[in-house]
Amino acid sequence: MTDSAPVRELRLVVTVPDHDAAVRFYRDVLGLPELADYSSPDGRVILLGAGRATIEIVDQAQAEFIDRVEVGRRVAGQIRVALEVDDAARTTRQLADGGAEVLAEPTRTPWDSLNARLDAPGGLQLTLFTELGD
Repeated sequence: MTDSAPVRELRLVVTVPDHDAAVRFYRDVLGLPELADYSSPDGRVILLGAGRATIEIVDQAQAEFIDRVEVGRRVAGQIRVALEVDDAARTTRQLADGGAEVLAEPTRTPWDSLNARLDAPGGLQLTLFTELGD
């Protein structure tokens, strides 16, 4: 990757019905650092850092396979956010205590990671994953 890449940042914009609850969950429970507050009289915007961003393009068959491995059945919509964390089991417990619904506890996958699936405040489905290989 060079400095002349056509895209410099991926920003996932999540519109939520309860801004305070979503900020508390992602910033205070998950621990994403607050980078900026662009709130104004027109509305509230908090920018949180989430590490390196990628876009993973999968077809329907692969999406169904991933859901089957992680949850046991098809549950995700068109968009699912996957977050690499140091300890998927610990982070799953932490987020469940902070308001997320656990759809599937951490499970070892065929691609050698430990993955959990959650429904988070604001309507996002999250995969938490910890790489287990070298």
